[in-house]
Amino acid sequence: MLFNSYIFILLFLPLCLIGYYAINHFRAYRLGLFFLLGMSLWFYGYFNPYYLLLITGSIIGNYAFYRLIIRLAGNTAKKTAMAAGITANLAVLGYFKYTDFFIENINMVFKTDIPLRNILLPLGISFFTFQQISFLVDAYRAEGDRVPRYALLEYAAFVAFFPQLVAGPIVTHDVLIPQLMDESKKSINWEYMSKGLAIFTLGLAKKVLLADAFGNVVNICFPTVELLNTTSAFIAMLAYTFQIYFDFSGYSDMAIGLGWMLGIDLPVNFNSPYRSRSVSEFWERWHMTLTSFFTNYVYIPLGGSRKGAARTYINTFIVFFLSGLWHGAGWTFILWGCMHGIVMILERAFSRYLIKIPGLIRWIFTFGFINVSWVFFRASDVKSAVTLLRCIAGLNFDNVDILAGQYSPFMKKLMDQLGDPVRLPVIVPIILVLITALIITVFLPNAKTIAERSVKYRLSAAGLAVLLTWCVFSFSGMTTFLYFNF
Repeated sequence: MLFNSYIFILLFLPLCLIGYYAINHFRAYRLGLFFLLGMSLWFYGYFNPYYLLLITGSIIGNYAFYRLIIRLAGNTAKKTAMAAGITANLAVLGYFKYTDFFIENINMVFKTDIPLRNILLPLGISFFTFQQISFLVDAYRAEGDRVPRYALLEYAAFVAFFPQLVAGPIVTHDVLIPQLMDESKKSINWEYMSKGLAIFTLGLAKKVLLADAFGNVVNICFPTVELLNTTSAFIAMLAYTFQIYFDFSGYSDMAIGLGWMLGIDLPVNFNSPYRSRSVSEFWERWHMTLTSFFTNYVYIPLGGSRKGAARTYINTFIVFFLSGLWHGAGWTFILWGCMHGIVMILERAFSRYLIKIPGLIRWIFTFGFINVSWVFFRASDVKSAVTLLRCIAGLNFDNVDILAGQYSPFMKKLMDQLGDPVRLPVIVPIILVLITALIITVFLPNAKTIAERSVKYRLSAAGLAVLLTWCVFSFSGMTTFLYFNF
């Protein structure tokens, strides 16, 4: 079920909120939690009923490993149980996500003809797998009375919590489960409800009105990179840069908003990443919960920065290599991760020199690198990515009539009605939309701040209502979120 769908807005969400708070009103808190779990499973199973078998099996299996870890006495035994649980999670993730990738590469290297399995990637498997791995590691690390004691219902509700189930943010047990168990959060908090509706609407607008519009251009240009000139290739690169931000941050905003509606605080996942003046800063602002996961469960266990410069650089590269591999089973994703790892190492090695460069120059280079790296992230293969970048470097400027109306269809209709004598060149509205997107991403506050201000000062209630209505009436061309593919 998509957040940007009629069934979610008009049926699922009202039913979920009314049912959850009605049950809790009678202090039937465990029944309310069971209801929330059931709604979350309905939300997930709506995509494909077979997914329910996977997620319920994953929840029960990981809960069994958790119970084993906290019952075992010796550290070696606990560590063995944790390692077995992590291995089982990675094996399931590897089967669904990487089987065909490995077969393709085996066929290429050894000239074999092993048929592909064409395995369907279950939605959200990367997210709820990492979430449960972090849970097992935390259970192993805890000592004595600090070991969390959760019932299966509480654990299942934590893993399946629908606002963040499919595309994050990645939430750890110590953040979410205590809130799900907190009786003070079981009744409606109207301030939270207002903020939740505000940020949900802003996130929905990011997806429906901005990301999908940029996606129209991306979907035209990237499959036909060999036909692009410098102008259209450059526009395609920028379009994807804005599409992936508005799409993914829009989802995260909606997840935070839904959490607030249910009285739950979810962590911020984006903090205006495109205003970053270094790649290191970018990763402090982009997909922040994933950065936190890799820092706490990969980088620090590897030794972090405690074992000298060389080891720090190796650990940094490993983290970004794994980040690329986590995002997708393809060499483009791995190359994307390696590019970020190498630049992070260079920034660390030459930080004392880079800090002397004016901030605007550092922002230009950072934003430029982010754009180039996104080309590899989006392209179907490395050759296509290189071809698009060559088109940009070829300085073959020409018209972009193929993109007419893709950013803003209503603007094209308006120009058609005005007639040829006053019709603007196609490039003009495109430039205006790109500049607007740049202003939004670099200069405006993030959606959470805007939502909090709108509620605090009672601003823009009518504007948000109009925006929500506009979004709902735009659902006819709804698309899935980009990170559903990862």
